[in-house]
Amino acid sequence: MTTPERRPLVAGNWKLFKTGSEAVALVRELGQLLQPAPRAEVAVAPVFTALVTVHDALAGSEIKLAAQDVYWEAQGAFTGEVGPLQLKDVGCHYVIVGHSERRQLFHESDGDVNRKARAVLAHGMAPIVCVGETLVEREAGRATEVVVRQMNAALEGMAESAAARIVIAYEPVWAIGTGRNAAPSDAQQMHAQIRSTFAGRFGQTLASGLRVLYGGSVKADNAAALMAQPDVDGALVGGAALAAASFCAIVRAAD
Repeated sequence: MTTPERRPLVAGNWKLFKTGSEAVALVRELGQLLQPAPRAEVAVAPVFTALVTVHDALAGSEIKLAAQDVYWEAQGAFTGEVGPLQLKDVGCHYVIVGHSERRQLFHESDGDVNRKARAVLAHGMAPIVCVGETLVEREAGRATEVVVRQMNAALEGMAESAAARIVIAYEPVWAIGTGRNAAPSDAQQMHAQIRSTFAGRFGQTLASGLRVLYGGSVKADNAAALMAQPDVDGALVGGAALAAASFCAIVRAAD
């Protein structure tokens, strides 16, 4: 269970779902269901085209706005990209970087993830940095090696003051969208490794405040067991975040 200095965070990654009107309807329903206010901090990440309308719909709400990705340059001749300056302008608090789908489908490198995380921090937002191994890597006994490599690459060149705002999301790739998820003990083991790796760079004090989320087929029926682990500080939720009732059940599991 998250310690007092680490407030749980449950973030919904809506991926390529929901039109603007559908997104607004969802956050309005979430606002109603999340009364009284939960212990966990809550964030939602709609598609880029819905960010403005969702931001407006969240006025007066404690739900934070997040973006699903970012380009590392604030502006310039980069057709089709959205930069940190624009995301800050529409009210984003968090930005997801390095999601496994970005790494796999769009061939993002560890270096790309580092540049994106640093750009997000430079513009006053907080990156949710995703790390995680594939099934092939896990079965080859390389899960820890892969996650530590991704962590170190993401944190390269980062100042301690900036690193204090980072959130890490451990998402075993083999568990995303498959209905499978890591056993709570497996999640705890990797989350502890992530915290240890962070401590190796920035010290134990900063690491004790680092929030490490679990992502990968998180559902209402497994969220409580996962978030009961001492180093699991919340969840990055995919499919279950697309319906208000299932997402709220996961949020309440952190109470």
